Amino acid sequence: MKNIYDVNLDGKKVFIRTDFNVPLDPSQNITDDSRIKAALPTITYALEQGAKVIVASHLGRPDGKVVPEFSMTRVAKRLGELLQKEVRTAPDCIGPEVRKMTDAMGKGDVLMLENLRYHTREQKNEDAFAKELAELCDIYVNDAFAVCHRVNASVAAITKYAPISVAGLLLKKELDYFHKAMSDPRRPLAAVVGGAKISSKLRALENMLDHVDLIIVGGAMANTFLKYKGYEMGKSRMEADLADAAGRVMEKAVEKGIRFYLPVDLVVAAQLSDTVSCRIVPADAVPKDMMALDIGPASSQLFREVLCDALTIVWNGPMGAFETEPFSQGTLAMVKTIADTQSLSIIGGGDTDAAVHKAGETERISYISTGGGAFLALLEGKTLPAVQALEKAASLQ
Repeated sequence: MKNIYDVNLDGKKVFIRTDFNVPLDPSQNITDDSRIKAALPTITYALEQGAKVIVASHLGRPDGKVVPEFSMTRVAKRLGELLQKEVRTAPDCIGPEVRKMTDAMGKGDVLMLENLRYHTREQKNEDAFAKELAELCDIYVNDAFAVCHRVNASVAAITKYAPISVAGLLLKKELDYFHKAMSDPRRPLAAVVGGAKISSKLRALENMLDHVDLIIVGGAMANTFLKYKGYEMGKSRMEADLADAAGRVMEKAVEKGIRFYLPVDLVVAAQLSDTVSCRIVPADAVPKDMMALDIGPASSQLFREVLCDALTIVWNGPMGAFETEPFSQGTLAMVKTIADTQSLSIIGGGDTDAAVHKAGETERISYISTGGGAFLALLEGKTLPAVQALEKAASLQ
């Protein structure tokens, strides 16, 4: 796979597919611009090399309709503020008017295309739509790691029609860090897996058994593992039908000599609320009328001890319902534990990212991935379709 450093950008129309799917408040203001900032190195490099930069992204879920609140105009404004230059906006992402605007661009110009998902053809990976996008540029750059697990026209089919297709600096960085963690890690390599459902991470757990030295499981998904051990979990969220599958993961870990850790105590309450009364109980003593909503302090201390000598840590998924204050301590403790280690630490997933920011520890984490689904797909051992498309394009260029 080639990257943006491998091609001459001077005077070229460079189509950069970004992930600017930023969160918006009810008034349509951007509440977190980190995804825009993550793409700045690629955009800035292209501008420094004399490129005419065409930026494309999706925003929200307009489902093939023109939905004004999902227009890219506010994103273009913020990008312009960060670049300290004008970013013009196009009325669409394809069509004669857009083509006219791109043809009129000069070196150093930046044009933001309208929301790609205003067209159903984007998510259908339609060749004709991809071809229209590709006709806007001389060079296509994929810098949207968070979308690389999807077979969409702007990240997959477009590579068949763009004259040159390469990876952006963010995509390159994401893949490089993941390779360091999973393919050539400093050991011990630890995986910390949390979140709500084991069903969404079962394949990742199974794949990681071929790579890691120890696994820590927390969050609501740990309840399913505890259920397999015969513990009564009260009203806790779990997937009882997957208890046997969870058990097989634990048994295989033991067979392979992988250390496997579950919570030893839990924070329980009658409901998920900011004001509810909660208490700490052993993992095998959840009251029938309560639910486990966080790991307890003994679990946090145990996990801190087992991670102290890890040299590589990959973390995906919080340890509890951290958005609700009484149940945030386990996740925040995990952030501090990982930040305090000397490990190469890689964190993926929107909730986990949010927890690191909440804890104020972003500077002490080696790398925070911009992709949730794409990161999880890599943990599952999958090849990302968009990366595969770039690799194929490189072989033909």
